[in-house]
Amino acid sequence: MSGSANSVRVVIAALLGNLLIALSKFVAAFVTGSAATLAEAVHSVADTGNQILLLVGMRLSRRDPSEKHQFGRTIERYFWPFIVSIMLFSVGGMFAAYEGVHKLRTLHEPETAHGSNLWNYGVLGLSFIFELYSCSVALAEFNKFRGTKRFFAALVETKDPTIPVVLMEDIAALVGLAVALCGVGLSDLTGWKGWDGVASLAIGVLLCFVAFFLGRKTHSLLIGESATVEDRLRIRVITEGVVGVRRVRQLLSVHRGPDDVLVAMKVDFDRALDIDHIEGLIDQIERELRKEMPHMRQIFIEPDSKYDGHADPRPDASVLPPASKL
Repeated sequence: MSGSANSVRVVIAALLGNLLIALSKFVAAFVTGSAATLAEAVHSVADTGNQILLLVGMRLSRRDPSEKHQFGRTIERYFWPFIVSIMLFSVGGMFAAYEGVHKLRTLHEPETAHGSNLWNYGVLGLSFIFELYSCSVALAEFNKFRGTKRFFAALVETKDPTIPVVLMEDIAALVGLAVALCGVGLSDLTGWKGWDGVASLAIGVLLCFVAFFLGRKTHSLLIGESATVEDRLRIRVITEGVVGVRRVRQLLSVHRGPDDVLVAMKVDFDRALDIDHIEGLIDQIERELRKEMPHMRQIFIEPDSKYDGHADPRPDASVLPPASKL
């Protein structure tokens, strides 16, 4: 199964789970009047909307290039996760924080009689089980592409934000559910209803933190991250392995999507070659790069034997040693 298909499966699983969980939380919040449970219900609604936006982004990214978008629209895979991070902050985090503060400020007011908190315990407990399953699916897919990298390093370095976004949402949901259960439980044990508001406020802070982390990462992808160091080294090895190539003088790259990289190179060719031979070598380099690295979708090569890297302020792979010295 392709990475894109895996991402779709993870998002759909999270979407269906969050939709059912949100409905059950709203029922429990209405019956019991719990601010923490209401905050969790809105959190689940936000997550459901987020998964819909992720699916929209994946669908739009598959559209063919057009006169207006000549490089295609794979960057949609970065735009919509960025919107998701904003939604998580504005809808989930801020509402939960507001509800918690409101609960704490109105403790002195007489409460309307509500139903048993058993509704809260039951719904939050079942929601925890459902979220745990969704999280396990996302974690399994995340572990497949992170390989031997550390968990946090893989989150920061990934070029495909879809599964990490779902995974971070699920982890935040699990922690939020645990906090909500603690808030409801402490309110029952101590008789002080403020614990419910404290739990809601804590959930809001948690969601805002997660939203900030995801927003920062997706923003970086959206403005254009270079290919990984491993990919850039491999490009140099393949290119400089072609007979007639002396050295890659400059290499610039940008991810336009998880599986769509644009590469631009200045290459020093053998001085004895004429233009026809150089054009043939350029075609050969492109074929070999695409064969071994199919995610290198657009490749632009310029013959340049006198490129001065010190005069160019942009950091790029030209600072790396030649492939022959790696």
